Amino acid sequence: MANIKSAKKRVLTSEKRRLRNRSVKTNLKTNQKYFLAALAEGDEQKAFDAMRQTAKKFDKAAAKGIIHKNTANRRKSKNAKKLHAASQQNVE
Repeated sequence: MANIKSAKKRVLTSEKRRLRNRSVKTNLKTNQKYFLAALAEGDEQKAFDAMRQTAKKFDKAAAKGIIHKNTANRRKSKNAKKLHAASQQNVE
């Protein structure tokens, strides 16, 4: 454990931030699962809504620095491609 007062404070604040970041990341994974489940059901509208919600969460996490901006964009793009591919299968 740290001896200096400011170092002790950093330990406490770092732990708070770690727990908050972990909560946000867990929420991101849960939203991703909702999107994939809606996609698997074949419900295009539900999947679209879930994708929009997931994209919003990714953007917010990237803005706060919890995940990198490029990571958020890559995951949003991947979700959009999956939704597009699923909608193309339903059209044919």
